[in-house]
Amino acid sequence: QVQLVESGGGLVQAGGSLRLSCAASGSTFSRNGMGWFRQAPGKEREFVAAISWGGGTTYSTDSVKGRFAISRDNAKNTVYLQMNSLKPEDTAVYYCAAALTTSLTTTAGRYPYWGQGTQVTVSS
Repeated sequence: QVQLVESGGGLVQAGGSLRLSCAASGSTFSRNGMGWFRQAPGKEREFVAAISWGGGTTYSTDSVKGRFAISRDNAKNTVYLQMNSLKPEDTAVYYCAAALTTSLTTTAGRYPYWGQGTQVTVSS
């Protein structure tokens, strides 16, 4: 079992930055691939970024490449999403998720553990 709690969301102007954190509890955190997803009002949840259990492999969706970076600190049981050059279209609730596999995955269905989400609002 893994429990996840996100933090760091808020209101920011376009071009600004935020860093989201996801604190995990559970003895298997270091063996979980982790991911960030987001859901905007009226839209389906979409993949944002993922990282392998050791942090050596990352992947992000094209719309955030070069702006967002996922990282993790297994000693602190925490995964991060650094978001730079934010745009109004990044506005969404951001969710952290833990997979059962050690590798990264972009498929929401392969993540059985989810946090409650944190709101990110980017004003123009």
